[in-house]
Amino acid sequence: MQATTERQNVSFPDTFVLVGFSDHPWLEMPLFGVLLISYILTMIGNSSIIILSLVEPRLQTPMYFFLDNLSLLDLCVTCTIVPQLLVNLWGPEKTIASWSCIAQAYLFHWTSCTESALLSVMAFDRYVAICYPLQYVLIMHLWACVWLAAVCWASGLANSLVQATLTLYLTFCGKNTLDHFFCEVPALIKLACSDTTTNDLSLALGAIPFGIVSPLTMLISYIFIARTVLKLPSAAGRRKAWSTCTSHLLVATMYFGPGMYRYLQPPGNSTQSEFLSLFYCVFTPLLNPLIYTLRNKDVKEAWKKVLASQGKGISLKGQ
Repeated sequence: MQATTERQNVSFPDTFVLVGFSDHPWLEMPLFGVLLISYILTMIGNSSIIILSLVEPRLQTPMYFFLDNLSLLDLCVTCTIVPQLLVNLWGPEKTIASWSCIAQAYLFHWTSCTESALLSVMAFDRYVAICYPLQYVLIMHLWACVWLAAVCWASGLANSLVQATLTLYLTFCGKNTLDHFFCEVPALIKLACSDTTTNDLSLALGAIPFGIVSPLTMLISYIFIARTVLKLPSAAGRRKAWSTCTSHLLVATMYFGPGMYRYLQPPGNSTQSEFLSLFYCVFTPLLNPLIYTLRNKDVKEAWKKVLASQGKGISLKGQ
């Protein structure tokens, strides 16, 4: 009987309690409303980017192919995190089933690593477009784009499988309260009562390609882009060149900035960490399609064309 009890104490819990924003109960209902609206707008915005690039020939280019992948990743992140968060904000119970918690840990790690790699690939695409415009079509051909996107997705999946699977082998000694609003690998590791040296080392090694190499690759790409743009003879040419990069730069800054600050700061203010996580998990996927729509001439023209065709269709039906 005692052995059975000990096995239950160290087994993976059936449910986890997500503390989230419970320390600020007055914030839960306003936050629920904001997140619900953000969730709906994120789904509409990112889905429309994907659909628009499929129906508009002008947007069937390497840049928009990678943007489609980014929108798909944003949809995955949103669907992984926000529905459960809305349920916990609305109701008194802040629990999540263990299988759902595991799925969140796998999917979030996969999508976040993939997005990090994809943003560096998008920077490389802008580097080729500006620094080697005559060879752009030859270098960034269809299969090259597909291969680069596949490498991003596969590398993110491989890292997720390693990190999340190692987490499953940890023992929790009956502890099931996560100081977070979703199940994340580092939060689960902190909860464990067994030795986590292997997990910590694996996380540190996994952070090298996605947390160091990816932003460094993007930085190097933009250094070469800046050198090329500054050599352009006309101010109009320099503005046009920079206009193709500003949307990606803004999106990458919103992703890497809060994320790096969140993971590099020493442990302490959990509330601040949760709001930073909320920004890059919820609000960055919402803002990405807005940034590309508002700042990109091709996307705005495509929207006008689609809306105009819809208006003609409605008028014809009315006749």
